[in-house]
Amino acid sequence: MHLTMPVLDLPVLDSVDQKTQAFLVSLNALIPWVVTNGVNLLAAILILLIGLWLSGKAGRIVSTVLARTPQFDAMLRGFFASLARYAVLTLTVLAVLAQFGIQTASLVAVIGAAGLAIGLALQGTLSSLAAGVMLLIFRPFKIGDKVQVGGATGTVRDLSLFWTELISDDQIQIIIPNNSVWGQALRNMSVHPTPAHAGELRFRIPETSDLEGVAEVVGRIVAADSRILPGPTVLFDRSGDARALDVVVGFSTAEDIVPAVKSDLIRAIHAVELPAATPQGRVPVA
Repeated sequence: MHLTMPVLDLPVLDSVDQKTQAFLVSLNALIPWVVTNGVNLLAAILILLIGLWLSGKAGRIVSTVLARTPQFDAMLRGFFASLARYAVLTLTVLAVLAQFGIQTASLVAVIGAAGLAIGLALQGTLSSLAAGVMLLIFRPFKIGDKVQVGGATGTVRDLSLFWTELISDDQIQIIIPNNSVWGQALRNMSVHPTPAHAGELRFRIPETSDLEGVAEVVGRIVAADSRILPGPTVLFDRSGDARALDVVVGFSTAEDIVPAVKSDLIRAIHAVELPAATPQGRVPVA
């Protein structure tokens, strides 16, 4: 048996050798690029994580420092805390882009063009943002004030850059865009509180009644009503009927609810037995 060995053509071997050498050259050139960009990628991720942590830390530090200053209310503390946080985030983004060799000058131009397009599309939102900045600067109201904006009335709970949050008297949340707050008449009922509303209740008792006991019972009924401001009075007066005395209850309320309070006092007094020197039964309330 005779074995025939294949004979390789020398030009083919040269071509394979050249391709192998070209691949090794390309691989040698690729490894430094992978290493360099891998290091840049790891550095960018590290910078991003540190920037996110620092942004939250900066916001909390600013809020804590301003909380120790009585001149700054809660609205301004939140505004400056957010400003510090976004400033750190902006620097973080620029540092991350610098790791990949991106020129910030060209980036600013692109952002400017995109900002113009976005601004035209979001005119209403940006007007609320501008109004929010004006409200934070001039502060026509503060958190806790009772205000009326248009047809909405409530207590200010929060003011952000885009909207104002009110809580109505029946605990309903009201969200108003800041451009609506800034662009119309606003009534702040906490700056100059309205004067107290005075009320008076009169009813008759027999002349023989225990006046001290009547004054004590009526005084307890009036004091138990939380709508009545401190300092009510229980006095006695005499009218044309010589056999009866008038009990005069003077009180005041913070809001215009005198008729409702007066009606409730009549019911409460009518439901009790007023002290009498002689058995008179239930005292009629006029």
